[in-house]
Amino acid sequence: MARIAGVNIPTAKRVPIALTYITGIGNTSAQNICEAVGIDLTRRVNELSDAEVLKIREHIDENYTVEGDLRRDTQMNIKRLMDLGCYRGLRHRRNLPVRGQRTSTNARTRKGPAKAIAGKKK
Repeated sequence: MARIAGVNIPTAKRVPIALTYITGIGNTSAQNICEAVGIDLTRRVNELSDAEVLKIREHIDENYTVEGDLRRDTQMNIKRLMDLGCYRGLRHRRNLPVRGQRTSTNARTRKGPAKAIAGKKK
């Protein structure tokens, strides 16, 4: 079981697919990492040597913000918007959609389950 950036990578999967289990690394980034380190895209994680895993780990540490640091940055950006009191910050504070979506209908993911309103028949 290879461990990169604090995440246990699945061993039976191909390397680019397994790298996407790390928060902050998607398909394109995973393929770029494999090319930069010099690993064939068809190889599986259990076929990698310890030196190759170490190369991948060092490359990710140098060039990418992943896992806890990425989550912390995202939360700090949202907190900054809320402290500024800008429109986006107010929408975050009220737990409403931030990017201009309609809210009279839909928006259930952001608003939560519907709450019944008394006397709202007709």
